[in-house]
Amino acid sequence: MSYRMNHKSKRGWIELITGCMFAGKTEEFIRRLKRYQYAKQNVLVFKPLIDRRYSINDVFSHSGLSIESIPVENSEKLKEIVNLKNQEKSIDIIGVDEVQFLDTNIVEVLSSIADEGIIVVVNGLDKDFKNNPFQNVDRLLVQAEYVDKLTSICHVCGGNANRTQRIINGKPAKANEPIIVISAIEKYEARCRHCYIKPK
Repeated sequence: MSYRMNHKSKRGWIELITGCMFAGKTEEFIRRLKRYQYAKQNVLVFKPLIDRRYSINDVFSHSGLSIESIPVENSEKLKEIVNLKNQEKSIDIIGVDEVQFLDTNIVEVLSSIADEGIIVVVNGLDKDFKNNPFQNVDRLLVQAEYVDKLTSICHVCGGNANRTQRIINGKPAKANEPIIVISAIEKYEARCRHCYIKPK
């Protein structure tokens, strides 16, 4: 990406990868972090402890790509690990998967890490199943230097999708369902604005 080739840019920024489910966010996240690893950068990857869909310790994309990660229960633990690891060997890059599943203090933590000269690569859903902004991602959109918003293919009509529909027993979820339910294709579909059904 040419905008990162400005040699006057000081090291330390936030790269946000966002969009609806099945848009390829995690694939792009893993690809970018592995690219940094190939360049001999010291990369540290984190994932929320509650996300155990494919693995407890690794970040997996729906297509099977993976990268080793450290599961953390909250932003305080993430910051603690970054500080400890940075004392052992200077960290160049940190990656944070599914940032919407962490507590809201994560935005300040990631911003402070970027201030210290570390590149932060983060991914997360931009909207919940009610089509409302998802916590943390909404604030990272204005904090991040670089934002890549990806779209998917609508499960209904095949058009461009930018919404996530939660499905329960073959029907769209009701509005009173919990915001966070860890799952994948068996409970979610990517939908375009015309096929998406607003929960009631």
